[in-house]
Amino acid sequence: MITGSCLCGAVRYTVTGPLRPVIACHCAQCRKTSGHHVAATSAPRESVAIKGEITWYASSDTARRGFCGICGSNLFWDGPGTHLSIFAGTLDGDPGVRLAGHIFCADKGAYYEIEDGLPQAPQDDPGLTTQVPS
Repeated sequence: MITGSCLCGAVRYTVTGPLRPVIACHCAQCRKTSGHHVAATSAPRESVAIKGEITWYASSDTARRGFCGICGSNLFWDGPGTHLSIFAGTLDGDPGVRLAGHIFCADKGAYYEIEDGLPQAPQDDPGLTTQVPS
């Protein structure tokens, strides 16, 4: 079982299903909400159990962002599809997932370069964001 939490511990979660590799999103919304880019994994919604109160912000017509209303930790991105995105920095310990690529690179901040040699997509890339081990 994989666990995670917000900074203050008021929100905790467990994941019993497989995690997708971590993908870095460089879109303007992710940069604004996190102060940099977001690194997130995902898991089937039914495999994620959340304890504590999540504050949800509707960041678009199709997605919302979940955070702790006490400490402000960004925890989840919830959009279309079967999976809930989980901000990788909120995972406890080493869940065994690693960074596998970057999306929305055309929107990245001007103050940094992406030089890790991993795949980069100018916008969304379903090939990167939907890969989940069987």
